[in-house]
Amino acid sequence: MSKREVEIVVISDVHLGTYGCHARELLKYLKSVKPKMIVLNGDIIDIWQFSKRYWPETHMKVLRKLMKFVVEGVPVHYLTGNHDELLRKFADIHMGAFHLQNKLILELDGKKAWFFHGDIFDVTMQHSKWLAKLGAVGYDTLILINSVVNWCLSLFGREKMSFSKKIKARFKDAVKFINKFEHTAAELAVQNGYDFVICGHIHQPEIRKVTTEEGSVSYLNSGDWVENLTALEYQNNAWKIFKYDARDFEQDEAEEGQLSDGEDLHSKLDINTLLQKIKLEIV
Repeated sequence: MSKREVEIVVISDVHLGTYGCHARELLKYLKSVKPKMIVLNGDIIDIWQFSKRYWPETHMKVLRKLMKFVVEGVPVHYLTGNHDELLRKFADIHMGAFHLQNKLILELDGKKAWFFHGDIFDVTMQHSKWLAKLGAVGYDTLILINSVVNWCLSLFGREKMSFSKKIKARFKDAVKFINKFEHTAAELAVQNGYDFVICGHIHQPEIRKVTTEEGSVSYLNSGDWVENLTALEYQNNAWKIFKYDARDFEQDEAEEGQLSDGEDLHSKLDINTLLQKIKLEIV
């Protein structure tokens, strides 16, 4: 597959280190694009749920691919989220093409874009972090059970289903939370004179115009790589949502047994040791 040139790629909520993460699919996507800039909008590494017992090779390959972009001079902006909030103490670190920040402001073709993860709008995060962490474990367990059920459905030729999407659709409070999240982000963006506000956190890919009492703004959300497998792409003065479709990457199946970019991961960074040290900081 020839690589597509993209001005900006925005990815969030990958949750590397959890069972629900679709690292293999994300790696295929990253290998299919030639971005001029990458924005990692929070929750890339799930430090909350990190366990040394679970770090598949595909998760390491994703990190190696992102590091390769940095080495090649592609600006990579890592914006912190709640699941990787420990990194916030190191915010505003700039090493070559790698930038660790809490938020990012860019001017795109004469318009101002405001990037941040969005967990600051989550009341649970502000007042009951223990409840949020418990919910994250429950969500990951639900995704794991869902994957087993979908595997069984595939054997019988049945259509796959998403438990969490069905739950969100049935509970009005979940829909209200998403709408309130989007509207709050839009209000702040309008007040600060931004044309675009780009978030993550709620795992809900979206591009839409939001009108408030003070004006209007384009609200965007990059979704996630747990259920939706989506990213935002900016090219030719326009945003679009990329949705992963396995049929578009069938020719890459032959490369499944190869390491990312032909690198020997065992001779590189020991990510297990690194993340274990980071986790110790929490205690």
